[in-house]
This record gives sequence, C-alpha cells and structure tokens, in this order.
Amino acid sequence: MTATVESVRDSLEMAQPSAVESHLHPEGSFDVSDHQVPNGREEIWRFTPLKRLHDLHADAAFNPTTVASTWNTPAGVRVAAVDGDEARALRGISGLVPNSRFSARVLAEVPATLLVDVPAEADISEPVVVQLVGSDATNTEAGHVALRFGRHSRATVVLNHTGSAALAQVVEVQVGDGAQVTVVSIQDWADDAVHLTHTQAVVGRDASYKHAAISFGGDVVRMDANVTYGGPGGSAELLGLYFADAGQHIEHRLFADHNAPRTKSNVSYKGALQGAKAHTVWVGNVLIRKVAEGIETFEENRNLVLTDGCQADSVPNLEIETGEIEGAGHASATGRFDDNQLFYLRSRGIDEKEARRLVVHGFFNDLIRKIGVPEIEERLVTTVEAELSKNVTGKTLI
Repeated sequence: MTATVESVRDSLEMAQPSAVESHLHPEGSFDVSDHQVPNGREEIWRFTPLKRLHDLHADAAFNPTTVASTWNTPAGVRVAAVDGDEARALRGISGLVPNSRFSARVLAEVPATLLVDVPAEADISEPVVVQLVGSDATNTEAGHVALRFGRHSRATVVLNHTGSAALAQVVEVQVGDGAQVTVVSIQDWADDAVHLTHTQAVVGRDASYKHAAISFGGDVVRMDANVTYGGPGGSAELLGLYFADAGQHIEHRLFADHNAPRTKSNVSYKGALQGAKAHTVWVGNVLIRKVAEGIETFEENRNLVLTDGCQADSVPNLEIETGEIEGAGHASATGRFDDNQLFYLRSRGIDEKEARRLVVHGFFNDLIRKIGVPEIEERLVTTVEAELSKNVTGKTLI
C-alpha cells in the first residue's frame, strides 16, 4: 500500500530531533505559507545578493524545465525520472523539513523527481554520472533529486551542472546503515547561470558519507550542504572547492547536526578568488546535541585571494550542548600568496607567473586528492589551470 503524502510528512516530522533554537537554523515546515520571503536582513540570507536570484528565493514561477538530464546506468542501479505517488513518497527521505521558502516550494510544487536508487548490498564500482545541462538562464525552474543508497551498499554519484539556467533545487540523500557513499556536485555553469540549491543527507548507523561541492561557474551559486545521522557510528566528510572570478558570487553553507552518539564529521573547504568584485561566502555550522556523546568534529575553511578587489567571508560556528565528546574544533583563514613560498620558487629560477601557478595548485592539491574519483580529480586540475589563465582586472597580490 502506498503511503499518502500527509502520512509520510507526519512520520518524518515526528522523527525529527527537537527544534534547533538558533537564528541560523529556522524551524522547518512543509507549508510554504510558513516561510516568509527573505528580505536580506535575515542572518541566513545577509550575504546573498537576492536581486540577482531571479526571485528563485521568493515566488518566481517554476516553469517547464529547460535543463536536460542524461545519465549512465551501471548494472544494478536504477536511475529514472519518476512522478505521481512515487515522486511524492520520495519527498523528505533525507529527513528534510524545509527551513526556507524555496526548498518548501520545490517539495510542494515540482511534480517529478530524479531518482538514483542503489539497492542494499550492491557494490557499484563505476560512478553514476548525471549530466544536467541548461540552455536558458531566463527560464526560472526547479528540480528535486533523490539519491537512495541501501544498507551496506557502496557507490559514487556525480551531479554535473553545466550550461545556462536559473534553477532552484533540492537534493536529498539517504545513506543506509553500513553504506559507503560518495556524492559529488559540480557547478560548472555558464557565466549567466543562477543556482540556488539545498542538499540534505541522513547518514545511517556505522555508514560513511562523503560529499564534495565544487563550484567554478555561474553568476550566483548558493549551496547548502546539511547532514544529520540516522544512528550512532555514522561518519560524514564534507569537502568543498571553489574558484570565483570577477563579479561572481559563490556561497557555500553547511550544517552538521550531531544528533546521535559516536558520530563524526570532518569539513574542509578551500577557495580562490580573482578579479574585481569576486565574492565568496562560507558558513560552517556544527551542532553537538546533548545526546551526541563521544562524537568527533572538525571544520576548516581556507581562502586564497589572488588579486585586489575581492571579498571572502568565512564564518565558522560551533554549538556544543555536551562536554562528553572526543574532540571538536574549527579553523578559518583568508590571505594572499605566501611570500615565503614565492621567494623559494623564484630563488630557484622559476619565473613569477609559473611560481604563482604552482602555489595555487599546491593550495588545492591535497583537497582534490581527497575526493577519491580519479576522473573528477583530473578534471579539477585542468579547470584550476583554466581559471588561472583567465585575464583578470586588478592589481595582482604578491
């Protein structure tokens, strides 16, 4: 028997941990009318250039999609666009109760869901690659993606966003007990694209989840990457890499909610900026609840400013409700090139341009290796090289 949408929502809301009493995390609701249109003065929207979002954060029409979706289908994996009762039953599989107007609208108004379903015990060696290619940045639209990984499965899913689009998106990830999962989301949009996206994951007992958020293109890209735990022993590794050019706004926000004991989270985001009015934002929020004894967490954000006229905002937040933990910490730094590194390279006959290139590659290299998908790692090295070759205005910082 297929459960009704109302019964699914009721059961999800009952399963949620107690409300987070924080201005950083508004209380969630499936009812769109419970969410006011942001005005930019709210803490969670104060960095975002709302006027450039094409009203995706508010009440823009969700028109028929112009983003074409294609994918490969490794043996044992189901990838399909589903609608009707099947799509409605997937809304909230991550435990998501929307805390923004756009995410509530996506769950309520988008008729179809792109489902990637990996069955229990499956060991999928080939990455599932979903290509999402936009063709019209004037067409406001929305999408819902559900990634479901069964108990003790192992798989990698790559969401590759390219082309021109104005897209509001919710991605839900359900990681079964004992599963080992990697999800890579690449935002390599054209210069006119706008992408407002929320990724929510629930990590099962003794499962491991790696999420890599990679942002290069687009006019405005804002990604929320949140994780909660479905039982003790779960581990989450949240990685991010971004490179902003002149005029671009790239914003990454994450929330690791330790709502179960003996869970782990490790966050590492790195970004580079070049060109006038390039702007990046990173906000890392970690909550350790009273029940989350024996947890370990660490988050870091590093930004490398390559020219003048850039702005990098970095805001780590750590809320601790119990002292019975293994460890917790955070680090944040924004700076220009390391003078000692440049001096060392130039003193050995390497010219200034090549020395700068080597320093930037070294800055990103350890993070790129952590992604663990060779095809993606090779592509990122090439993309960083392409970004460095762009002509930018502004005085170089050396």
